[in-house]
Amino acid sequence: MSYAQYIREIGRGAEGAGDLAVDDARRLYLAMLDGGVPDLELGAIILGLRVKGESLAEMRGFLAAVEARMHAMRRPHGRVRPIVLPTYNGARKEANLTPLLAILLQRFGVPVLVHGLIEGYGRVTTGQVFRELGIMPSVSILSAQARLEEQGLAFVPLSALAPGAHNLLVLRSRLGVRNSAHSLVKMLDPFRGEGVVAAAATHPEFLDLMRDMLLESGRHGILLRGTEGEPFASPRRRPRLEHVHDGCADVLFEAEHDSLRALPQLPDAADAASTAAWIRRVLEHELPVPKPIANQLACCLLASGYADDFCQAKAVVAVAASGRSAAAA
Repeated sequence: MSYAQYIREIGRGAEGAGDLAVDDARRLYLAMLDGGVPDLELGAIILGLRVKGESLAEMRGFLAAVEARMHAMRRPHGRVRPIVLPTYNGARKEANLTPLLAILLQRFGVPVLVHGLIEGYGRVTTGQVFRELGIMPSVSILSAQARLEEQGLAFVPLSALAPGAHNLLVLRSRLGVRNSAHSLVKMLDPFRGEGVVAAAATHPEFLDLMRDMLLESGRHGILLRGTEGEPFASPRRRPRLEHVHDGCADVLFEAEHDSLRALPQLPDAADAASTAAWIRRVLEHELPVPKPIANQLACCLLASGYADDFCQAKAVVAVAASGRSAAAA
């Protein structure tokens, strides 16, 4: 297979480059995932796309390729859809509270699958915080499936879920720049459309792209500007929270443009041990759940089908919060 035709199309710079059709993008990315593209051509393709920017059609083709090579998982029995939390950025300045959101959902009986990286290349990953909390990664898809069905929460590394995508992701250390895989992994639903993906990004243009992809596919997701790219609402200032489902996008909460009048008590440091200690205090009702995360929790309860409508979802979270307040008092 010759890759010169693809490089000619996408490698003419931001102004002169053309976009690949969906089928061509899928074919090319399958070869990249399978390790069939020589290093020289692979670097040219990655950098060409980086300069040009991926189109919606290209991202659709790339995502179809990743999903074709990704190990599938079964939706647990019951009417509630599993929540999928892709965690790939880690924390640098803020504490990584993705584990808190996952455990709170688990306590409501909502199945939660977390997939991502174990090590964060200088950042604090969800896997590292989970380890401090005694939650270890699943070594295989089979063990992740068993944990999900038995415990309601599983963390599976990308290397086990989609090895080809993991290999593309780690090229960042060699090339020095992100590539398409960094965006694609945040859209992965191992339940083949049966899950609800917490789709988070930091750049508005990519949030728009993620929304378009979810709308076009008819899949379910909670769309938000993540905290340092992680899929949880900033505890200091709530982002816009959208529920994308069945070809519709409903804004459940608008973004807050001012910081909360009363800032929540947050971890003293962003390291894994400090974050885990703070999460334990929240889970033991010694500290309240930050309001923006409680808002996101209500969105997830609605999207999963745990609640019949948004009013019920908010009421359930409010009742749980009042119980926490009484316990803390």
